[in-house]
Amino acid sequence: MIIVRIPFLWVSGMALFPFVLVRTKRPDAVLLHHERIHLRQQLELGILPFYVWYLLEYLIRRWQYNHHYDAYRNISFEREAFDNEHNLTYWKTRKWYGFLAYRTGNPSGGAV
Repeated sequence: MIIVRIPFLWVSGMALFPFVLVRTKRPDAVLLHHERIHLRQQLELGILPFYVWYLLEYLIRRWQYNHHYDAYRNISFEREAFDNEHNLTYWKTRKWYGFLAYRTGNPSGGAV
């Protein structure tokens, strides 16, 4: 993980393998862990397939929820990352393709 600070970034953080782009000089551990989960997802799927899937799922969720934030929070990749961002040891027990459990349903009480 290579952390790159971009002060004018429109979000707090963004994973673009192998980089984590952040807005602040000192991002907190939770943000970095959230983005680390995305890096793992990108490794599993490949970078281009990850972003194609992410965009397609966002468009489906946008149609489903008719609201940007709800659509974003319900993308399976985001659901996994948000549900586990405070568990800083999640990467030790995370199964490969762990985001698949978040495609439908509500496995751990996260957004839906």
